[in-house]
Amino acid sequence: MRGGKDNRPLARAVRFPKFVSMTSDVQRLIGYYKTPLGRMSRALVREQVIGLAGDVTGQRVLGLGFASPYLRFALAPAERVLAFMPARQGASAWPREGPSATVLCDPLEMPLTDAAIDLTIAIHALEHVSDAEELMRELWRITAPNGHLVIVVPRRRGLWAQFDNTPFGQGNPYSGGQLEKLLRDHSFVPEASRDALYLPPIQSGLVLKSTRIFEKVGRVIAPAMSGVICVRARKEAFPAIPRRLKAERFVRVPGLATATARTL
Repeated sequence: MRGGKDNRPLARAVRFPKFVSMTSDVQRLIGYYKTPLGRMSRALVREQVIGLAGDVTGQRVLGLGFASPYLRFALAPAERVLAFMPARQGASAWPREGPSATVLCDPLEMPLTDAAIDLTIAIHALEHVSDAEELMRELWRITAPNGHLVIVVPRRRGLWAQFDNTPFGQGNPYSGGQLEKLLRDHSFVPEASRDALYLPPIQSGLVLKSTRIFEKVGRVIAPAMSGVICVRARKEAFPAIPRRLKAERFVRVPGLATATARTL
């Protein structure tokens, strides 16, 4: 809640474990952000995320996907910060100091009450989810009235989407038009957008030393060829598309004994 602290519960049976699941996926993400290219790409994308997020004083901030490398700026001013990581990806404890704010969950069924979050920052999330439309419905549900969503996705025509040596080369990339349509179709109004990562996605000292040159020149001569698209969108009052009803099913499992191998 803006303007002060609010102790109302955010979640249904949420736990913040000290030790959480470490799968190969999350280990690759952590390993990438420890490389020179990973540190540089984090710095470039974080600049855009902070600019789009604006003042988060007193807000409830959620990082979805693997957003923890981009959330530290909100730890002090925000009312609280949560880091939700998909179960398929795995999770790592964050932040390093103090109690862990990490939750391992299904992003399509997040353990939060309705209208609980003021700002969601989704990175390494939308391009990996199995049902993007259902994720958008879930994001609309948990976002407070006039709350915001900052989303970062790989650009379909960008160079980073063509190489699989970084996390931005994994999953389903988006064009600017596709992302805007997805947001508007699910009652999020795009308010601002920024681009980042014009440098080639290679671990080269010469390239990394020229990062700022790549960013400045890229924005002038090839603005539609950035590596990622960063968009801030505001939640509308009413959902454009209702959530799908998930009917419970009873499945009878036949009582069959294990079959032996057949002789060919």
